[in-house]
Amino acid sequence: MSIERPPSAAEVLFGAQFAPARRYVELLLDTGVSHGLVGPREGERIWSRHVLNCAVLAELIEPNARVLDVGSGAGLPGIPLALARPDLEIVLLEPMARRVDWLRATLDELGLEVTVVRGRAEEKAIRRQWRGADVVTARAVAPLAKLAGWTLPLLRMDGRLLALKGSSAADEVIRDRVEVRGFGGSVPRVVQCGGTHIDPPATVVVVDRVR
Repeated sequence: MSIERPPSAAEVLFGAQFAPARRYVELLLDTGVSHGLVGPREGERIWSRHVLNCAVLAELIEPNARVLDVGSGAGLPGIPLALARPDLEIVLLEPMARRVDWLRATLDELGLEVTVVRGRAEEKAIRRQWRGADVVTARAVAPLAKLAGWTLPLLRMDGRLLALKGSSAADEVIRDRVEVRGFGGSVPRVVQCGGTHIDPPATVVVVDRVR
């Protein structure tokens, strides 16, 4: 497998946590592949497409925020955020037991104090226990309207949903904005982040909880 070398931006974004970030990439391409969390051909773009693309979300998150990463899967974006921003309190929410086990083993090896919870954002028990987050993150989880319905109840008032999206983000915002408003969200907006570190920058749909 051809593996992308870490770009110079990786050392800038992760600072003192660069060594664990590099180990995280190694785990993604080893047990992460065998667990079906990333594809076997992702090695050529593992840093740029996956790890750094998630880490740059940090610039949209205030200090000491409580972040709930829904449908965390391989820990994206939650683990890169934990590595880039040790001040954040991060909870990884993942419904599949096999993935939860992988996340816990990976976090133990990386020495990160991150909570892993098995469950789905729409479950009543999860909402009771984990509501009041400052930020909810999601990557490749669901269309925007469905995602807003699941995640906005987990946010405190004025909390923020950050959904990593692709090139169709603007079309998705136009299509789903009325439903998002119906779930208590602001008019969704598309922002680019990380432009000084990655090319292209990350595309993020931002929704604030307003009621």
